[in-house]
Amino acid sequence: MSILAILEQRGGLKPCAYETLSAAATIAKASGMPLRALYIGAGLGEDAQSLAGFGAATVYAYEDPELTHFTPDAYVPIVVGLARELDAKVILGSATSVGKALCASVAGRLGVELAQDCTAVAWDSALAATKPLYAGKVVAEMRLDATPAMATLRPNVVRVERNETPPPSVVQRGKPEVTLRTIIRDVVSAAAGTVELTEAKIVVSGGRGLGDPKHWPVLQSLCDTLGAALGASRAAVDAGWIAHPHQVGQTGKVVSPDVYIACGISGAIQHQAGMRTARLIVAINKDPDAPIFKICDYGIVGDLFEIVPALNEEFRRVLGK
Repeated sequence: MSILAILEQRGGLKPCAYETLSAAATIAKASGMPLRALYIGAGLGEDAQSLAGFGAATVYAYEDPELTHFTPDAYVPIVVGLARELDAKVILGSATSVGKALCASVAGRLGVELAQDCTAVAWDSALAATKPLYAGKVVAEMRLDATPAMATLRPNVVRVERNETPPPSVVQRGKPEVTLRTIIRDVVSAAAGTVELTEAKIVVSGGRGLGDPKHWPVLQSLCDTLGAALGASRAAVDAGWIAHPHQVGQTGKVVSPDVYIACGISGAIQHQAGMRTARLIVAINKDPDAPIFKICDYGIVGDLFEIVPALNEEFRRVLGK
């Protein structure tokens, strides 16, 4: 019996990989079962040393150039096979686009329950998971009694905690003998220096209050100062001011950053569904009755074109930029 954490990579291990491992470590400690980790990619390399402090005894590294990018043909059999080999009772992954697709396929192959996009997991003689439903209007407390129980964790909801345990031993394995029906030859990334929206620690979003797409540089400058990702409301996307991948909300992306700064966004319930789990919410809006002020931690009533540059200047001063 064991707890299995799936470590997601994009060249190197992603931040959500450490969050998944940290959550799995908590369950392993509470259940008394050993913790194992799974890496699938081109090469774990020195990242293995960064896995110290979680209590994982072993990381199974399936390495091959053809495993650099996610492909269900290879990834799913690897997870299914290792889960059966280790008699995994709990399998945790990340609620990213890759993680959710991978875990859904694995759960289907294993014929088990899967709780997607959870904001918390725990152990109470079985896997317990917390999951927002109905655009965040309801928070479900779930218990998955059948094993293996599977869950994916929303990025940025788990704080990474380490102890004094050494890095895990690495068991090297290659690509399984499967026929790859789809092979990804190359990935074209977003512009250099941009931050992945769903994994960002800080998100700065703009809405209809921007007035015109030519004003995005005002927010992008603040993003550059803070190392933040640029988000947008549906109104801004529908107006054609910015591409859909930036949309935050019920029909866009769900984010859980440490800080969410909403600029010129009224805060309709559909938008709140995508950002209300942020740890700290700052709202900037001319309308003192905007719904966003009902859920924010700090609200600033005023013109964003005066407030954002002033904030940016102060942040630059404090950060020495």
